[in-house]
Amino acid sequence: MYYGLRRLRLSYFVFSKRDSIPNCRTASEWFYYRRKQLSQITSAKDKRIPLNNQHHILVVDDDPEIVQTIAATLSGKGYQVSTAHDGNQGVAYAETKNPDLVILDLMMPRRSGFLVLERLRQNAEMQMPIIMITGNEGMRHKKYAELLGVDDYIQKPFTMDRLLQSLSDILD
Repeated sequence: MYYGLRRLRLSYFVFSKRDSIPNCRTASEWFYYRRKQLSQITSAKDKRIPLNNQHHILVVDDDPEIVQTIAATLSGKGYQVSTAHDGNQGVAYAETKNPDLVILDLMMPRRSGFLVLERLRQNAEMQMPIIMITGNEGMRHKKYAELLGVDDYIQKPFTMDRLLQSLSDILD
């Protein structure tokens, strides 16, 4: 059950009633308390689920709040997470470290998500799965991403459960 959207910088996040945190005046405060909540929630859930999935995931996005939220959630689930804040950093990191999966934003400075995706797909040694996240609603972008070989295309706003489900479908 989702009760609305909260506008934080240039991105939208879906939040439910239990996600709302009183007395948060800024986006930074909200993300700080949300990360704290997520770590408590995931530690409670992880008692049932063994943390044996040591997959290395690279998160490439120019919005630091999105990167921090995704990294905190995935770390809480037992994944090893690395981050990059623009397309050039993402390509350099993917070429040197060869992660198991890349979560890639479409609209970024210096090098867009499409250019990063094209570069990663050109190299035959780096055929890791890629999940693209974007705020663009056009079907043209989705079709082009699928043509380039993206494994999943998630539109913002999205829930972390949607992202985690996609991860488990691709990696397992």
